[in-house]
Amino acid sequence: MEKMRILIADDHPLFREGIIAVLQGYGEVEIVGEAESGDEAVSLAESLQPDVVLMDISMPGVNGIEATRQITMTSPHIRVLVLTMFDDDNSVFSAMRAGARGYLLKGAKPKEIIRALVGVADGEAIFSPGIASKMMYYFDTIQRPPQKDMFPGLTAREIEILEQLAKGMTVADLASTFQLSLKTVRNHVSNILNKLQVADRAQAILLAREAGLGRGT
Repeated sequence: MEKMRILIADDHPLFREGIIAVLQGYGEVEIVGEAESGDEAVSLAESLQPDVVLMDISMPGVNGIEATRQITMTSPHIRVLVLTMFDDDNSVFSAMRAGARGYLLKGAKPKEIIRALVGVADGEAIFSPGIASKMMYYFDTIQRPPQKDMFPGLTAREIEILEQLAKGMTVADLASTFQLSLKTVRNHVSNILNKLQVADRAQAILLAREAGLGRGT
């Protein structure tokens, strides 16, 4: 298997060294570059085409959120995992709207960072426990009914699958629930992503949750 190619974007050299030391102990990761600013992160992401960018928010010049937006606009296949000290609502939701696939707080254990990198590279949405609770509380307290008509291009079955994805179901779970083959479920998911014009399941789930899907029991 090819190694996961990682670009680290953080303006603190000692922190980058610590992350590199952690990741070098994981044989399936290759560090392809380091960026000290948001502008450099954007430039290196374009030239190096890493699989995942490990992105800080507060950096000189362009901040990590704007850098994330630029990277995901020009190279939507590149995943961005935010690793920062900021846990305020504005930073979290701005990063996700910019296209970040995950959000971890500095202080996360090495195994959590590695798990998050692997998950994000595989299309999952990964959050620190506190951030996940914050997002769930936000979505669960939105005072509006599910806006299923926000997705008029989706079929009834695709709406059902999107809603279950928003509830946290995996492809295997969906196949079992709807008594479909894994290939059929993957085709449905692919169609959903194409119709919603999003890069992966993480973004589709974010749209679904914002529309009120997946909040019921």
